[in-house]
Amino acid sequence: MALETKRFKVINEGFKCENCAVDVPSTSGSTPRNHCPYCLYCKHVDINPGDRANTCKGLMKPIGVYTHAKKEYVILHQCQKCGGRVKAKAILGDGNASDNFDIILKLSSMPIDEQV
Repeated sequence: MALETKRFKVINEGFKCENCAVDVPSTSGSTPRNHCPYCLYCKHVDINPGDRANTCKGLMKPIGVYTHAKKEYVILHQCQKCGGRVKAKAILGDGNASDNFDIILKLSSMPIDEQV
């Protein structure tokens, strides 16, 4: 039996944040941006990263942050429409726009369920 591989499509493009209305630039590096660096909200658009196949399209609120040995900070988002949860690597030290570290610190002090 073959192991299923993760489907991951890299899309590194800018967008307009539907929460704070800021024009969000793409990242300056190879990590694609899927959330607003200013308010950390995102949109529920993917089933597999980058596929844009999710029909929900709800606004996803950042509800917590935890640390990961390889990814540093990981932001946990919950969809305000369907309740689904997704994780996203925080983007720090980006030449175009780094994630708001004050919000990351605030979220990191809140208890979360790390299971997605």
